Amino acid sequence: MSRTLIVVGLIIVAVGLLWPWLSRIGLGRLPGDIVIERENFTFYAPIATGILICIVLSIILWLVNR
Repeated sequence: MSRTLIVVGLIIVAVGLLWPWLSRIGLGRLPGDIVIERENFTFYAPIATGILICIVLSIILWLVNR
């Protein structure tokens, strides 16, 4: 269990560091991501991006545990 948490943490750190490059390919601006912009307020809910990342991580962890 601890090895899995370490791997998940490292993946989250890697995605955080690579986010500027990932946003250039369209990750974060998928259909289903909600962006509401007002004068002094911006709300961003990356629903489709979160689902995509969840599916990819589930497949990777499934393959690692296999």
